[in-house]
Amino acid sequence: MRPKVYISDLELHIGKEVTLYGWLYNKRSSGKIKFLILRDGSGYVQCVVFKGNVSDKIFEDADKLTQESSFSVTGIVKVEPRSVGGYEIDATDVKIIALANDYPITPKEHGIEFLIDNRHLWVRSKRQVAILKIRARVVKAIRDFFDSRGFILFDPPIITPNACEGTSTLLKWNILNLEKHI
Repeated sequence: MRPKVYISDLELHIGKEVTLYGWLYNKRSSGKIKFLILRDGSGYVQCVVFKGNVSDKIFEDADKLTQESSFSVTGIVKVEPRSVGGYEIDATDVKIIALANDYPITPKEHGIEFLIDNRHLWVRSKRQVAILKIRARVVKAIRDFFDSRGFILFDPPIITPNACEGTSTLLKWNILNLEKHI
């Protein structure tokens, strides 16, 4: 049985057949060979689909994939320093899980308003992922610092404007109410 692995663990599986699951980040083709860039949340890897190594149906399925379609790929892990991530998959099977239609964020310049409106898709980009990883490390470092000194995290409810009262009266009421109890 082939193990399901993450892209970040490919170095442990060089020369072995594995199955990866993820989304199509990018694709390019050159006649009898297709290069699929798969992303799974832990990294990116290039999957090489050679027409001589797969059936016609698998080769056609690889061609049907659109940006952000989910799919699985099975193949042999190879070291390839020129490839994104330093490894590539010599594909023996490609299975479409779901095709994405009309992915709106393409490699062109978009306005900030458009990207904010599509934030759920924008966070899939390399730059946003890098920013989120840095942010997660900073938050973890702060948490570790305070945890090691015996502090307890307390998340108070967020004070937001209500439909029936404005923010100024809501905040004023809370401060006045608090002063009564002190």
